[in-house]
Amino acid sequence: MALITLSSGKSFQSSNGVSILESAAQSQINLPYSCKTGRCSTCKCKVISGETKALVAELGLTESEKAEGWILSCVREATSDVVLEVEDLGGVVLHPAKTQVCRISRLEKLAPDVIKVVLRLPPGALFNFMPGQYLDVIGPGSVRRSYSLANAPKTDNTLELHIRAVENGVMSHYWFNQAKVNDLLRLHGPQGTFFLRNIAQRDLVFLATGTGIAPVKAILEAMPGVSPNQLPRSVSVLWGGRHERDLYFNLEELPGAFQYTPVLSRSATWKGERGYIQDVLLRQKLKLSHCSVYACGSDAMIHSAKEALTLAGLPSHHFYSDAFVCSGTNAP
Repeated sequence: MALITLSSGKSFQSSNGVSILESAAQSQINLPYSCKTGRCSTCKCKVISGETKALVAELGLTESEKAEGWILSCVREATSDVVLEVEDLGGVVLHPAKTQVCRISRLEKLAPDVIKVVLRLPPGALFNFMPGQYLDVIGPGSVRRSYSLANAPKTDNTLELHIRAVENGVMSHYWFNQAKVNDLLRLHGPQGTFFLRNIAQRDLVFLATGTGIAPVKAILEAMPGVSPNQLPRSVSVLWGGRHERDLYFNLEELPGAFQYTPVLSRSATWKGERGYIQDVLLRQKLKLSHCSVYACGSDAMIHSAKEALTLAGLPSHHFYSDAFVCSGTNAP
């Protein structure tokens, strides 16, 4: 048994073979996380003192980050008392994740490689979540994949997912070739810590690539319900893709006031902004010291965006991310 102490002064016990992230949760202390597999870097924290051991490979860290003492709490166990540089989620209370049955209510092709799936829970079932979180869908053969929720909480017990096709993906083949309305599935959630916090009177910026727009859509749908004293000063959304078809729905139809900038990188006919979305944001000359940035999409985009924006003046603790990483070579 080891004692883990955080930057805030909070501490908790951790057992052998149990990840630091899981040990914190068992003590009702919530740390940031996303994939729980060591592939993204949402749960990254720095060891100030003590020893830890990787339970699986930390693919979400560079060699230089490892040399500097950074670890991923989701796949690290403590082998001695440890002091960590990491911010917990304070008084945020997370809804407990649970497994329950659901059925497919609707399937809609949004683009050649993106499908919208609407899941329906049984009457009377409860599924509470914060906009921006994700769930696992457990499909045929018990194949399990993670998808962000693309809608704010609703009263009709439906949940919307935006799913991108991946070549040779087991679940991709199911969604795009076999799935039909009323199919019975299971889901497990909610999960993740990609939800709004610390945004009052700040300039709120969303960066999304591909289906990374799904949790952003959920958050934007919920914004009208945010209390006035918790609202940001402004809201900007930058959504990037390669071609026009990658921006697969009209974001401007969502409620609320926000500035929307679509960005493409490979279209020959595109007249709008081009390149990497973080570079476009930098060209907009926002005062980054007053911003909170929420980035969702590829892990490469998130790493590049955080590095570029923090160098330009964004406080690192006001950069929040949810990296979309594959569960394996056949993952969607």
